Amino acid sequence: MYKILEKTTLAPAMQFMKIEAPLVARKAMPGQFIILRIMEGGERIPLTIADYNRSEGWVSILFQEVGETTRDLGRLEAGDFIRDFVGPLGRASELDGFRKVLCIGGGVGTAPLYPQIKYLHDRGAQVDVIIGARSKDYIILEKEIGKICSTLYITTDDGSQGHKGFVTDVLKNLVDGGNRYEHVIAVGPMIMMKMVCNLTKKYGIPTTVSMNPIMVDGTGMCGGCRVTVGGKTRYACVDGPDFDGHQVDFDEAMRRSQMYKPEEKIKHDCNLLKMGGEQQ
Repeated sequence: MYKILEKTTLAPAMQFMKIEAPLVARKAMPGQFIILRIMEGGERIPLTIADYNRSEGWVSILFQEVGETTRDLGRLEAGDFIRDFVGPLGRASELDGFRKVLCIGGGVGTAPLYPQIKYLHDRGAQVDVIIGARSKDYIILEKEIGKICSTLYITTDDGSQGHKGFVTDVLKNLVDGGNRYEHVIAVGPMIMMKMVCNLTKKYGIPTTVSMNPIMVDGTGMCGGCRVTVGGKTRYACVDGPDFDGHQVDFDEAMRRSQMYKPEEKIKHDCNLLKMGGEQQ
């Protein structure tokens, strides 16, 4: 059992939790993830490690309540326990040797960027960061990232904070303005990562994306997390989650990510009916 040490709501339906997991914290690296199960018989879901502290023995996760399991997880409070918390899984991000990097986070994808930015900053790299969200209410980790990056840019779809528009608008302005980035790291919704990669490919800037597809066992056995990269099948849980964004087949990945939406809705509707019956 793994104790929830802290819980904070960062944005609507977006939760931050600090989990007591000393063995995971001891080995965790930027870019890796965990798979948790709330209770015996529950669904296994992957969540990227947002931060970790080896000496204090905790790992933090950040998630958005979009499905039944994340909604159930969001109902837990500090002091409650999670049944399983397995990790670190996946390959750590390859960050050594960079001098000037642009990191781009969209929505909850900003969370896994944080340890990567911190790692780069601690090794003397210049790190510019773009955070994008639908509105100012969904901007997360702004203060934390602002302390460890060179320059922080905010974009919102509705213009309620920072630039009104998309992260690609700022990316284009920065590169056209003379910034020469060795590498771009993008983490967020697949459509955002696809648009970023389409642009960086034109500029000839190597780009890494983090893929978080449907995942079950986290060991490459089930094949649920397969993605096509450079025309070959790769498994996000063991070959990733980081991949060369210019080689990823995003259209296929987006189609696969929608496979179980009907089943998820049926489960959600059944749970609502069950809860309604219990309240009567």
